[in-house]
Amino acid sequence: MVLVYPAVAPSSPDQANLMSNSVQEKDSPSISKKHPQGWLRRLGPGLITGAADDDPSGIATYSQCGAQFGMKLLWTVLLTTPLMIAIQIVSARIGVATKCGIAENMRQRFSLATSIALVTLLFIANTVNIGADIAAMTGVIQLFIKIPSFILALLLGAVTLWLQVKFSFKQYVRILKWLTLSLFTYVGIVFTVEIPWKDVLLHTVVPSIEWQPRYFTAVVAILGTTISPYLFFWQSAQEVEEHEQKAKRLDGKTYSPSASRELGRIKFDTVTGMILSNAIAFFIILTTAVTLHSRGVTDIATVAQAAEALRPVAGSFAFALFALGILGTGLLSIPILAGSAAYAWAGARNCPCGIDKKPTDAREFYLIIALAICCGVALILLPLDPIKMLFWAAVINGIISIPIMIAMIMVASSRSTMQAFTLSNRLRIFSWLTVVVVSVAVCGMVYQLFS
Repeated sequence: MVLVYPAVAPSSPDQANLMSNSVQEKDSPSISKKHPQGWLRRLGPGLITGAADDDPSGIATYSQCGAQFGMKLLWTVLLTTPLMIAIQIVSARIGVATKCGIAENMRQRFSLATSIALVTLLFIANTVNIGADIAAMTGVIQLFIKIPSFILALLLGAVTLWLQVKFSFKQYVRILKWLTLSLFTYVGIVFTVEIPWKDVLLHTVVPSIEWQPRYFTAVVAILGTTISPYLFFWQSAQEVEEHEQKAKRLDGKTYSPSASRELGRIKFDTVTGMILSNAIAFFIILTTAVTLHSRGVTDIATVAQAAEALRPVAGSFAFALFALGILGTGLLSIPILAGSAAYAWAGARNCPCGIDKKPTDAREFYLIIALAICCGVALILLPLDPIKMLFWAAVINGIISIPIMIAMIMVASSRSTMQAFTLSNRLRIFSWLTVVVVSVAVCGMVYQLFS
């Protein structure tokens, strides 16, 4: 496929300029990957999706696992990296090939009741995740400023809702890209403590399995917070939005880049984002293992407690970095959690959706965003342990990801639907392997819980 233009001469200087500019959209050296900025421009939905995976829920889960089991769960990060890459490439391909999100494709292929049921589970999991993320952020802010948690929650909810309503898609994505930098704070923490690197290497490549319910629950929580359904819906929807934005810049001309070019961009963007995401997860587990677990701190009640626990063993600098990371990733992830629920619901209901649309043009889409954030804020009033809420939200994500991944792979394996973007044999194998691994972990958890 190529950029398509009418096979006639331009009828006016304006049309000639437009066609020239459209060709530049494809061929300009400024977007070549050899140009200093080329590789940066190729990063988009995959990078942001990967960064959003390390939200306060993920940070809490990784911190709890590191505190409870030390380095014994480092191997899960190595395991999940190729699986996460595979399933996110599947979601991206669906968006690029069909110009529709995952929910729209599910509605067309399966019954409406099935689509609504899966989307409802996603909305519940996302809402719990939003509430726990806000609770984590308020807890960290209160370490510095003594403001009632509910007031802070209202402010955070209002800010994240305002971000999605106020800014255009292009501006919004630019903000999210900058927020990904907050993730590097967790890499900085490692350099403030002493690391036994031989033990790290051993536990990374050799699984240390404990046959007990809490260990299998922790594995499912890591899988659930790493391979999360909301990430599937978000990346697919953002690929659609990206395509629409590029088409708008051509002012009515057909935007149809070559399949090989799009596949290369998707692979580069997604691999980069997922490796970044899992590298951060690795450093969080490692940091809490060598600072908290090694000193007998094996249970964390709040994210703020995790930050405070780092202060005496790793210094105030590590404490500040950890706290900053919570705030940055929270501001990144809450709009994505609410947005992915809205994309999924609007897609299942065949309603207009998109961050670039005005609220009056996509009422149901923005209503779901507002509802998810408001419900998340309301959870602050309940007497729930934020860490346990975050942890079990990850477990729920792990369970509901199974049927959603199966539906995605079925859609992406259809040559009539996907055409040049149909899954290759290798990608299909890794995708099904992801389903198998998550299913085995869930079954192992259930068996250990009830045996």
